[in-house]
Order: sequence, then C-alpha cells, then structure tokens
Amino acid sequence: MKLRLITAIAFCAMAVMSCNEETLEIGSTLTSDNDKLNVSTGIFNATSRSILADSVYARNFDCYFGNVRDPETGAYIKSEFMAQFNMLESPKLPARDQIVTYEDGDIAVDSCEIWLFFNKSKCYGDSLTPVKLDVLELKEPMSDQNIYYSNFDPRSAGLIRTDGLKQSLAFSLSNLTYKDSIRNLANFTDNARIVLNQKYIDKNGKSYPDYGTYILRNYYEHPEYFKNSYSFIHSLCPGFYFQVNDGLGVMANLNEIDIRIFYSYYNDEDSIVSAYMAMASTPEVLQTTRVINDKEALQSLVNDKSCTYLKTPAGIFTEVTLPVDEIKATHATDSLLSVGVTFQRLNSELRNSPYVFSAPEYLLMIPRDSLYTFFEHRQTINSKNSFYTILDSTNEYEFSNIDNMISYMSNAKKVGLANDPNWVATHPDWNKVVLVPVTITTAVNTTTSAAGVASVANQMSMTSTRLKGGPNGSNIELKVIYAKFNE
Repeated sequence: MKLRLITAIAFCAMAVMSCNEETLEIGSTLTSDNDKLNVSTGIFNATSRSILADSVYARNFDCYFGNVRDPETGAYIKSEFMAQFNMLESPKLPARDQIVTYEDGDIAVDSCEIWLFFNKSKCYGDSLTPVKLDVLELKEPMSDQNIYYSNFDPRSAGLIRTDGLKQSLAFSLSNLTYKDSIRNLANFTDNARIVLNQKYIDKNGKSYPDYGTYILRNYYEHPEYFKNSYSFIHSLCPGFYFQVNDGLGVMANLNEIDIRIFYSYYNDEDSIVSAYMAMASTPEVLQTTRVINDKEALQSLVNDKSCTYLKTPAGIFTEVTLPVDEIKATHATDSLLSVGVTFQRLNSELRNSPYVFSAPEYLLMIPRDSLYTFFEHRQTINSKNSFYTILDSTNEYEFSNIDNMISYMSNAKKVGLANDPNWVATHPDWNKVVLVPVTITTAVNTTTSAAGVASVANQMSMTSTRLKGGPNGSNIELKVIYAKFNE
C-alpha cells in the first residue's frame, strides 16, 4: 500500500515542483494522519564537460553518404558505407530454358543495376550539387561476428578486391534525367542508378558478360548458393563498399539500397515477359558506416570551457558528473521520489545560415562505462540506467525523473566498496553519465496498442548544438524530492 502511495505522490510532486518550490504540504494533503508522509526537496549541482566521441558503433541501417563542410568549424565531414544484400530464401525464377536473352552461347540478363533511394527530408545540402561515388566489390564478407566502429576502413583492412568490380557514378539528389511526368508520380522517390553491365570476372577467374549474368547463371548452376542470405553472401556476393570520389556540399540519406537484375523470359503463352530479381540491403544483413572527421577541429570545440557540445556523426558528446553521494547523504533514510535535470540548449551563432546543422532531436543518457556496450549489445531504454528525452518547445532537453540512475550508481558504489576498498579509484567514472544524440525507432505493441521504443542507434546525420554548462559555465541543477513516512 505504501509503495503504491509513494508512486502516486511522486507524480503529483513532480508536477508541483515544476511550478512551485513550496512542497511541504504534499504529504499532508495526500495521506492520512496515521500514515502521514513527510516530503522535502533539495537542489544539487552537477558538472559537465565535452568529450570527443572518436568513433561510434557503425552497424546502423540509417545510412548517409557524402562530403560536406561544417559551417561551425570549417572542417570537412565525409561519410561512406559498406552494404551486404538480403534476398528471399530460395527465390523462384523461370526455368532456365525460358530465359530469352543469350550471350556467348549461354543465358544472360538484360541489365544489372544498383539503385540508391534518397530520403530527401533527411538529406543535407543543395539537391543539384553533383557527387561522384565509386562502388568497390569486397573480396570477402565483413564478419557479422565482429564489432565495427565508424573509423573502420575496409580498404586499409584489405577487404576490397583489387581485381574486382569497380564502377563510378556522378549523381545529384534531384535526378533531373527523369521526365517531370515521372517525377510527379505519387510513388516516385529520387534515386541514383549504378549500371553494372561491364564485363565481370569472378574470384576464380571465370569471365561473364556482366555482374547480373554472373548472378543469374549461378542461380541455375548452384541453387545451394541461394538457400538463404548467408549462403548468398558467402558464396556469391560478399557486398560492396561505396566511397566518395568527388563532390562537396551534399550528404545523402539512403532509405533503400537494392541490386536489381533485369531479365526476360517466355511465359506459358510463349509471350516475352520482362521481370527483375531484387536484393536489398536490410537490417537482417550487415551494413556499416565510415565517418571521416577532422579531430583537430572537434578538439577546438572540446577545449571551450564555457559550455558543452553535442555534435554528430561521431563527433562530440557531453559528459555529466552527477552528485550521487550528496543526494543520498543529505537524506540517508528517506526515499527518492524524483530527481529531475534539464539541459538548456544555446542557440547557434550561425542560426541564420541556410546550411547550419540542426540540433539533435533525441538524447540518450547512459552511464559513462556503458557508452560502447549499450550500442554493441543493442540495448534499449530501461528507465533504470538508460533514459532518453526529446528537444522540447522551450529549447531544453529535460530528463524529468532519473532517480533510478542515482540509486543504481549509489548501489554500485556500495557493493563495490564492500568487496574492494579501492573500488572508487579503479572506477573513476562510477558517477558519470554521457549524453548521446541518438535515433529512436518506435513500435506498437499488438496487444496493448501502446507505442514503445524498439531500438536505439547512434545518430549518423549531421547535428550540432551547445548546452549550458561546462567547467567554466553555468551550473546544472538537479531538483530532488524526498519522502519519508512517519514512524
């Protein structure tokens, strides 16, 4: 009964405290004289600093490609990616003798293309600016058992086939090669197409008219390669690396990447039918992003002690030292009802620029020592030692109640010291959290119809903001509400 009562009072207390510092009567108005609850409040200060992200977990389906100049630092940010391709298990194609096109005395495809579909709402820069990319074939798959970060380069790791497929393409986000009648269709999506119709030689030295014919002939000669995506990737198509060759001022967000193999066949009425086999880069297979940042330029922002920064991709995070001991010691025998903290965003000095980076929408708060494992283990929000918030209309990131984080850290210290008197010295980050810009994916529970967080990933788009705080900046206040029943 008391636990339920405390929970109910907690919600009321948080609402009252947000508009009135006087909370002394909360307990007396919500409980009986025999079960009276004493409520008290406190305000404590946290400290913060900027830290270099260096690199972030790179297995991320939110894919960006391009090269831009950061208007805040004048430095360049480049994003490239590797993609493997998924396919339906045991796909069904017509019988071999139904294929229409032949070349060099054997069946062949009509065309093979890689399609890149752009999400224009998440792209950055002038949509007419040309970008040139190179598509490079991997000589072997990147292992899905390894952990890849955004500083991993498949080229320097020796994963690119030196004698493999290589194709270049110059494109813009607004592909004006399409007629207006096509571009105005309701289902039209801006895209770039990389044609793979040049002669192809596989890793065993066997020659094919083109890459699509290589896939098609193997479909009939080795059906076991098409049993599932794993067999396909490890037998025929280990994936491609997409590198920036030229161009500046555009960062494209890709919401779909396909290999499309076009072929013709005779149907049962002996008519010629055109069709294609599609393979897509999906979350079920490996996709990684490589980010090239100017670390010297980022360090100059980290050195600014008047505030802290958040900058993505793989740029700067904000580290916060929480006053855990002070909060717990002040009311050692009381229960924590609520601990709230708000981070005030400072407007960019370049806010009138048409190309200023937007502020991160979502922020994740996790313990400093979980900065890497949280993403590697694909954890989600548990409201115990991980919380998230969204930038609100008042230009603030508010974490309304992180009392579980305070209790989690306090208990970890207590257990640690019980086993090792030097625990604090060996765990210097025990009371530190990190604010990380993230992408949040939600899903609806089919039973309750309630929406919840399905996945959390590092933000890979270009965002930037300053927060009040820093070693020489404003204080960061934690507002705490305690409660204690009368004995």
